[in-house]
Amino acid sequence: MANNQSVRRHLDAFTRGRIIGKLEEGRSVTSVAAEFGIADSIVLRLWRQFQTTGTAIRWFSSGRPRGTTPVDDRYIVLQARRNRRQTAGEIARHTTQATGRPISRSTVARRLHGGGLFARRPVRCVPLTPDHQRRRSLWCREHRNWRDNEWGRVLFTDESRFSLSSDSHRILIWRERGSRNHPSNIIERDRYGGRGVLVWGGIMLGSRTDLHILDAGSVNGTRYCNEILLPCASF
Repeated sequence: MANNQSVRRHLDAFTRGRIIGKLEEGRSVTSVAAEFGIADSIVLRLWRQFQTTGTAIRWFSSGRPRGTTPVDDRYIVLQARRNRRQTAGEIARHTTQATGRPISRSTVARRLHGGGLFARRPVRCVPLTPDHQRRRSLWCREHRNWRDNEWGRVLFTDESRFSLSSDSHRILIWRERGSRNHPSNIIERDRYGGRGVLVWGGIMLGSRTDLHILDAGSVNGTRYCNEILLPCASF
């Protein structure tokens, strides 16, 4: 028992949050205790503390008092979930205005980490309209039984645009671990600002096209046809 008490005293805030999260998922006290290698009574005390105070963070009788209440903590996490692109500083300002007490950026970051939210780069993708999705699905169904000789007459092409202007992608979002591809964490993007270089190429079974680089002027339909498609017509 003395050893278990020692483990309980040294459970950090992140571990306590994980324990509470598993209990909220419907796991039993016994199974959670076995997973973390601690006594059932420790998990049960943490759960009762969370139900009573709204937090599983250990309270100490001395030291600097917490700058936020359990209600403030839930409000901070809720703000980040509603607008995942807010910075910790922006959330701190909103929380300060709502509570009338000064809340620092570092405090907000700690509360968000305690709530399972971490600053990460969002996934970027090209937006597809319902018509795009329907046409792609139809094309796949129509060609699912093609043989190699049929695919051998098909040229697959793709193009990429490399921006020459500054774009550090430093816009971050708050998200939970394991939720990278959730729709709320994806930014649809198909436009690029500033100068850039367009690179085009194609592949087919057993062969490939030359790599075309267009680095001057705009690429319209006429230029695309004359400089890329026509030279590949006899490919």
